[in-house]
Amino acid sequence: MKTGPLPSTHFQRAHLLVSSALLALCAAAMLLPASAQACTRAVYHGQDGLVVTGRSMDWSEDMFSNLWVFPRGMERDAGMGPETSVTWTSRYGSVVTSGYEAGTMDGLNEKGLVANLLYLTESKYTPADDTRPALVISSWAQYMLDNFATVEEAVADARKGRYRMVTVEGPGGHAGTVHLSLSDASGDSAIFEYIEGELQIHHGRDYQVMTNSPVFNEQLALNRYWQEIGGLTMLPGTSRPADRFVRASFYINKIPETADTHEAIAGVFAVIRNASVPLGIARPDQPHVSSTLWRTVADQKNKVYYFENTASPSIVWIKLGELDLSENSGVRKLDLVHNPMIGGNQTENLEAAEPFAFLVPE
Repeated sequence: MKTGPLPSTHFQRAHLLVSSALLALCAAAMLLPASAQACTRAVYHGQDGLVVTGRSMDWSEDMFSNLWVFPRGMERDAGMGPETSVTWTSRYGSVVTSGYEAGTMDGLNEKGLVANLLYLTESKYTPADDTRPALVISSWAQYMLDNFATVEEAVADARKGRYRMVTVEGPGGHAGTVHLSLSDASGDSAIFEYIEGELQIHHGRDYQVMTNSPVFNEQLALNRYWQEIGGLTMLPGTSRPADRFVRASFYINKIPETADTHEAIAGVFAVIRNASVPLGIARPDQPHVSSTLWRTVADQKNKVYYFENTASPSIVWIKLGELDLSENSGVRKLDLVHNPMIGGNQTENLEAAEPFAFLVPE
């Protein structure tokens, strides 16, 4: 077979596309805030109704995360008291991952709704003089898991503007600036961001990936450049949020579309690991580059929640369908902080516990 140089027009077009994408990416990267923390979330659409959502938690310090199971019928408020907070009674049971034992960072409810809380430096919430009932960011994900079965329901509620969003500084002194992603058992998805005090919602099945800065609209624009080039030609490889967004977007749609649960779970873990940062990798001058502490993968068809501590050789999982989630069945906890090396199905090893309190402003 004869080989030769690419036709000049094809070469020039490929070179132009790559150059344009690199310039756009570099320009965006230069504008990213230096304090951004890193996380990645991706939704997989398989066959026969198989939907799987994975995410990584990249952070600059230990978050002392544990797994918690909450039943239906819990009387809740956002942590600031029923006089000033949003109040609700949980309609659905859920399994969640805590952060600092002071907030819900991630979780799956019994209807297959998944909530993921990720860092976003650009977040600016409702003004302090807003008099609507408060929903603190530490309770935002739990509010969604407790109340809604689908993304469409959650979006409709958020658009009513019944509450104001209140931020709180994290225990480690980090600014409380986050955005929220939801996905459900149908594969529907939504991204919720507060930009300049206004809630922006991106709702649609195609919104499969979320990382951190820049804001979601700009992430989508950057990703379109790389889609035109094609991921098999070149993908950006750094740990910056824009690069992780591009890689996760490509791979989550490139892995085999299957009805095999085990293959799908393995594939989503592989995609999220590809967007992770190894333990010990951190740069004091670039705090947005932080090690991945843990990863979760939620099987929304079969209601199984997988958790991987990156300092452990094993994955643990909880099967929601095998749990009693009825009212008064009690709150349960899997202590991962003191048992980091456990692995396998831990559904029967949950222990009764008092629920953690949501972190609120002083």
